[in-house]
Amino acid sequence: MPRFSVIVPVHQVQGYLRACLDSVLSQSLPDLEVIAVDDRSPDHCGRILDEYAARDSRVIALHHEENRGVGRARNTGAERATGDYLLFLDGDDTLAPGSLEAVAERLKQDGDPDILYFDHVRTYWWEAAEKSVFGGLLASAGTDVFRITERPEFLRLFAMTSNRVYRRAFYGEHGFSFSDGIYEDALVSYKTMLSAERISCLARVVLEYRQRRSGASTRSPGRNHFVVLDQYTRLFDFLDAPGREHLAPLRPMLFERAVSHFLFCLGNPDRIPRRLRGEFFRLAARWYARHLPEGFAPPADKALGYARLARGSWLLARLGDVPRWARKELTRRRRRLRRQVAQRAKAALYAYHLRRPLDPNLAVYSAYWDRGVFCNPAAIYHKAREIAPGVHGVWLVRKSDVPRVPKGVDYVVPRTRRYWRLMARATYLISNVNFPNDVRKRPGSVHLQTHHGTPLKKMGIDQQRYPASAKGMSFRRLLERVDRWDYSLSSNPHSSEIWERVYPSSWQHLETGYPRNDVFLTAGAAEVAHARAALGIAPGRTAVLYAPTTRDYQRNFVPRLDVERVCRALGEDFVLLTRIHYFHGEDARLKALHEEGLLVDVSRHPSVEQLCLAADALVTDYSSIMFDYALLDRPIVVHADDWPVYRASRGVYFDLLSGAPGETPGAVSTSDDELIAAFRDGAWNGPEAARLRAAFRRRFCAFDDGRAAERVVRRVFLGETEPLPLAPLEARTPAPAPALLAAAVPEEPRSGPQEAAAKP
Repeated sequence: MPRFSVIVPVHQVQGYLRACLDSVLSQSLPDLEVIAVDDRSPDHCGRILDEYAARDSRVIALHHEENRGVGRARNTGAERATGDYLLFLDGDDTLAPGSLEAVAERLKQDGDPDILYFDHVRTYWWEAAEKSVFGGLLASAGTDVFRITERPEFLRLFAMTSNRVYRRAFYGEHGFSFSDGIYEDALVSYKTMLSAERISCLARVVLEYRQRRSGASTRSPGRNHFVVLDQYTRLFDFLDAPGREHLAPLRPMLFERAVSHFLFCLGNPDRIPRRLRGEFFRLAARWYARHLPEGFAPPADKALGYARLARGSWLLARLGDVPRWARKELTRRRRRLRRQVAQRAKAALYAYHLRRPLDPNLAVYSAYWDRGVFCNPAAIYHKAREIAPGVHGVWLVRKSDVPRVPKGVDYVVPRTRRYWRLMARATYLISNVNFPNDVRKRPGSVHLQTHHGTPLKKMGIDQQRYPASAKGMSFRRLLERVDRWDYSLSSNPHSSEIWERVYPSSWQHLETGYPRNDVFLTAGAAEVAHARAALGIAPGRTAVLYAPTTRDYQRNFVPRLDVERVCRALGEDFVLLTRIHYFHGEDARLKALHEEGLLVDVSRHPSVEQLCLAADALVTDYSSIMFDYALLDRPIVVHADDWPVYRASRGVYFDLLSGAPGETPGAVSTSDDELIAAFRDGAWNGPEAARLRAAFRRRFCAFDDGRAAERVVRRVFLGETEPLPLAPLEARTPAPAPALLAAAVPEEPRSGPQEAAAKP
């Protein structure tokens, strides 16, 4: 049997689960089993568990048919466990490297105690780590093995589940189990401690206890937190049961732990909201009176809170002082007011419109910081005009980009009078980046974040470790913007996992696929032929779209490829469509080569989607265009001459150049010579490239089946909750490859509106 059974209850932690499992499976002590229990998680947690179980025999994936709660999930895992010791680890926490080996050594030294406690650190989304306050207490135990009656000060240890291991025989003999509801770990923590005959401690950090910004059950304010009163009632019933008279001296300290817990919840608006504080206070006061030990003396640092509970008057408690959370709220309001006064006329106008009712039929769209009608928002806009015509869409467009707005599209220039009225009164706000900081999220409004690519590079709060990409970004302000989101689009499970972790807030996933990519599954031969003809691509020529991304470590556009040399080397059979990133202006050298007729400079072409339809193959480096182009099932060549530098400066989520299925989409080159050779010897379109592309498509083309825009409109605008069925990947028919087209005059395309659904 294994030395450790690590039990992981899993529910809506897809963004953190891989890190949790990897931290266990990479331990220097391999003698363990991981029993992970999917508690009917609505995200991709179940799939992730099955993936790990398939490749590591130490992982046992169990699946509840219905959601039973974290306590029941832990119970399921404990029942299946076979290890000498149980370690309960939440799915968003991790173990420190080498820590299980240290625990095993200490258990052996102490003769296998019933419980061994260890230290932890709290880790935060802003990359900080905070030591626990219990390191000194744990160190004070030295090599002692004791009962809690001998060392009652250890009742002050953090009453959680994951900062200890239990001898499985001890845990089973006493019939311990977790109850329903939150705070179930406090009840089990104290009951096990009171029952153990042999306790020891290890003053080493084993647990990395993640403090999530959102999603944790204890940070969801509401009446569910009232259960903390019931949990401690059960603890005192346990304490008062016959045969436990020897524990009576511990009653005052347990009472103090319980009341301190109540006061903490009462003073935390993330747990007990303001509207429920009076009711919670009165129930806590009754509990206080019913369980008060004779001669109890409150701790000096909390005497005021204890005295208020003892009096039992919520009115007197409210008059006694202004709680800390209220002071913070008042401070935030004062700061917000100062900013509003400073903005003067603009703020006054916006504030006036904010007092007016929302317009239920008004939607505001923006793409790429108001550059025009592009990308996912554009595809949603066109589909809404088709199936939700009652919703009027208005686009935010910078003054310099107004000439590019398609005919018939309503738009407004930011910061004008009409802009403030629309931003205040729109029910729907759709963007592929973020609206400005001063845009307010109104009750009843719906903010849809569409994103504009699948993440290879680090995003969101993960950028904190990469200052070259953050460039002075305020992550606090970023998360304030994220807090406005109601929905976040995703095109594959990889994106869902990343978005959840790097943009932590209370928004909902819409796993619809990317609306801008619908055209890749709905376009036919006529659309492909039309796209090529519009670019002047002669029949029979192989069109290669070269679309590199920008570099955070470089200020301006620096060519990563000698395009003139490549064009001349490939010859007349090929035509290179070159598109530099929209962050950069025109490149004089590309313009000259375009005028010479050696290549086609498509840097300012209004539609990336049309370029993809026209191209026989894609050459890119780290641009997210590769994930979109994969939908067409056409060759992709990764040209990455600076991969080590890019990976170090920006950070990536997987090794694009590994050659592993699901990571590399096709042939790879790291120099001009290698790229030329790939096309000359056929590697760009050979069997190995096809095999890699198929695996890449399976991983990253999961949700795109040509109906993404319709799914979004039906869910967001029409309120339909039953999603359209998703067509299997093998049943989807991409737009035909140009090589299959007959040399004929193109017909008029059928998917005209999709041409506007573009990247700039």
